[in-house]
Amino acid sequence: MTLKIETASDGRAATLRLIGYVESEYLDELRAQVEKHRPRLVLDLDEVTLVDVTAVRFLIACEAEGIELRHCAPYIREWMGRERPSS
Repeated sequence: MTLKIETASDGRAATLRLIGYVESEYLDELRAQVEKHRPRLVLDLDEVTLVDVTAVRFLIACEAEGIELRHCAPYIREWMGRERPSS
């Protein structure tokens, strides 16, 4: 399975709906889409079935930059919590 990215906009913010596997090999394209749709952006992770550690770190960075992560699976949230640098 690969990563599919669907884009929607309500005039105020863009939503990138991610479907499938979010892995390091797809992050260049995902980064390009994020940059294209800034500053108001939501990543909808409802149909993400698998992530790798590089993707988790990318999601942490996105959230730190103010990008909303919507419908993030509990296992991804837990992994993000373990990957965040300790304060």
